Amino acid sequence: MVDRASEEHPERLVNAYLEITADLSFSRSHYPHSRITVYLNNLASALHHSLYRTGRESGWRIVTFWTTELPRIMYASRKELRYSLLVFLISASIGCLSTLNDDMFPRLILGNSYIDMTVDNIERGDPMAVYGDMSPVPMFFYIMMNNVRVSFVIFLFGLLTGFGTGAALFYNGVMIGTFQTFCFQQQAGLESLLAIWLHGTLEISAVVVAGAAGFALGNGWLFPGTYPRGYAFRQGAVRGLKIVVGTTPVFILAAFIESFLTRHTGMPDAVRGGFILLTLAFVLFYYIYLPKRLNHEHPSKPKNPVLPDTDV
Repeated sequence: MVDRASEEHPERLVNAYLEITADLSFSRSHYPHSRITVYLNNLASALHHSLYRTGRESGWRIVTFWTTELPRIMYASRKELRYSLLVFLISASIGCLSTLNDDMFPRLILGNSYIDMTVDNIERGDPMAVYGDMSPVPMFFYIMMNNVRVSFVIFLFGLLTGFGTGAALFYNGVMIGTFQTFCFQQQAGLESLLAIWLHGTLEISAVVVAGAAGFALGNGWLFPGTYPRGYAFRQGAVRGLKIVVGTTPVFILAAFIESFLTRHTGMPDAVRGGFILLTLAFVLFYYIYLPKRLNHEHPSKPKNPVLPDTDV
């Protein structure tokens, strides 16, 4: 990486420099007279020189953040993403089973007024009429701001060692599972799937990704590993913040779809189903396939690093 510093992405150089300096600090504390300490010091010096020689970042920085940097961060956070998805799926299942076993459970979770309104819409033949109650433009801004707020709240709850993030994910999952099951009980299941997941595929996926950001924040200081707790916390916070900022365009697009498209419940089922599959393909490509591909092409660390002889 030092030899090809001029070709490397600045973010990779920064991350490498932070890792090397942390390792150097550890080595100086435990093995002050080892040759590995000298080796790490030389690497840190070379990276420091390369970083301060690169000058201003390219104007394409805003583009490369979403095309390369964020997918690589998502690959590094794949465990947190799995945990977030698992919590959400379990909570949605709990909402589903609770609704099947207790008719009053949906009213407890969603409120009497919302349930009564949904029942009334179903009886009038338009189960998802709620999406047309507000004008599209103010609805778009309201939903966009609310979704972004929720994502940052889920992320900041990671300060509570990740349990806060898990609780927020759990609550959202229970609501989804409860409402979908309730609609199926009212013979409006297919319509609810086509309407809700038209925008919900992006929206719920972004919520799960925000949960991964919260877990990254919490794990940073809860499980620092061999790094100092403060350093590990800062690294987790930066990684989580980049992830949650990266969800903002997804929430904006989901809000646009919910405000301007979901209200048109008369669209053919095939069109809505195809659109849902299209957004699902985007989510799987961007958050699963692309991170793996970029890591395969440019791995963050060599598989078999060659180190000099050392007496450690």
